[in-house]
Amino acid sequence: MKVSIEEHLQQLRSKATELLLREDWNEYINLYSRFISLCRSHLLAAGSGAASDYLHKTLCLALSHRAEARFRSRDLPGALEDCDNALDLDPTHLTSLLCKAKVFLELDRYSSASECLKLALASRPSGGAADVVRELLVRCRKLEAQSRTGSFDLSDWILNGFSEKCPDLAEYIGPVEIRRSTNGGRGLFATKNVEAGTPLVVTRAVVVRRGILPESSDRHGESARMVMWKDFIDKILDVAEKCSRTLCLIYHLSAATEQGELDVPDIGLFKPEAAEELFVLKSKKPDVGRILKVLDVNCLREEGFSAGIHGNHSNYVGVGLWILPSFVNHSCSPNARRLHVGDWVVVHASRDVKAGEEITFAYFDVLLPLDDRRAMAKVWGFECSCERCRLEESVRFRQELRELEMVMKSGTNLDGVAVRLEEGMSRWTVKGKAKGFLRASFWPAYSGVYESERLTRRCGRRIPAVSMAVQSVSEAVGGDERILRALLWRLKRGGGGDVMEMDKAMRLGRGTFGKIMKKAAMKALFELALVHYCN
Repeated sequence: MKVSIEEHLQQLRSKATELLLREDWNEYINLYSRFISLCRSHLLAAGSGAASDYLHKTLCLALSHRAEARFRSRDLPGALEDCDNALDLDPTHLTSLLCKAKVFLELDRYSSASECLKLALASRPSGGAADVVRELLVRCRKLEAQSRTGSFDLSDWILNGFSEKCPDLAEYIGPVEIRRSTNGGRGLFATKNVEAGTPLVVTRAVVVRRGILPESSDRHGESARMVMWKDFIDKILDVAEKCSRTLCLIYHLSAATEQGELDVPDIGLFKPEAAEELFVLKSKKPDVGRILKVLDVNCLREEGFSAGIHGNHSNYVGVGLWILPSFVNHSCSPNARRLHVGDWVVVHASRDVKAGEEITFAYFDVLLPLDDRRAMAKVWGFECSCERCRLEESVRFRQELRELEMVMKSGTNLDGVAVRLEEGMSRWTVKGKAKGFLRASFWPAYSGVYESERLTRRCGRRIPAVSMAVQSVSEAVGGDERILRALLWRLKRGGGGDVMEMDKAMRLGRGTFGKIMKKAAMKALFELALVHYCN
């Protein structure tokens, strides 16, 4: 019997090497499944003794190999099951402990990964294996701290020009909860006051698909988009079929044609350590129709409004599904932005947020007048009724605003538009935040003036200084690269020595990019913003 098993093992190794080179994980898993089944049948007949010991060791090794292949094919529950079965045979099996730790890391269960690595160290691994275990343990502890505190620092990566591998990020859910929204659906809400730049949610995509698509909208461009979308859907369905937790969370998202009141899930459900019994489904087979409807209304584009992209994928068109950020609704007075780092998204407050306030993104360009925003909301399939839209709709001077919009869209007399709006707001007794709303609606005119020395001089004091206008608009619509660039441009033209103005730029930078970097890294992003602005 031993010879027979050894012969099978040798055949397996030869075939496995070929499959590894091809990275044909499905066939690799099928091959090891046949071997594991054979090994178990021999064990039943072996009884005790040397043959049984040999079979136990062989089975343990085979299970660890299949676990690694399942891990690489993203079948994390299957990989975890194989690791557990191998460790039942040998609790100190180093390869299985390492694989289990890697699975827990992918599942963002950092403390569980640390426990596996401590057991691996206790088995006294030698040479390079010990170094691998220690390095993974350091990584686990760092991620566990990030997940607990929400303290992230991407400074080194930014200062190195994003040339290195994307930094490790941990799953993090900050001071937010899911509640019923005023629009009748569900939304994400702050549970306490937070400052601009504060991370609210950090999470990895279920799946993200990227590609360089043709600029044209002809048949070839549309075909490329369809291929990319089909590949994205196939990957979503593959992950959902392998992981009941992921499938359950996808089912908690709203579908395109869903009727009736949706349930409001507890935020704890979205934490990696949520108990497995919360994700038991009647059928593990994904409901393809339902998932397609969910994807239709919940996918995010990396290059969308209220988003920033850092890293090597910044030249690509990217679409992905990030579960918890999918609960964030639109507002034309948004208070949050998202930063894409590799497959991760960091959702942060783009301005100060009060406890109980709903967290909102801009789904489209909100630095435009009401009618333009309404047209874009219609494309998205909804009508915005945020505070800003209600104010602009109800004002008695609506016709005058429309006249200013027409002049601004002509691209001429931008200084006249800004001056007339300022004079009008004084006449109409518009105050406070409402001024910021209207300046945001006519930001193309203001930015056109601020980037021209001639127009700025011609307007004089009839429009606010750039720092005042920037502060007013950012308080209304949150941080935005275009608003930030106007302030940075003025600072650069003035020599950049104004300490108070630089402090304002840093505060606006935190609202735009998030509090996930030190000052030196923030200034490096300022330089990139200015290069883009000048070009």
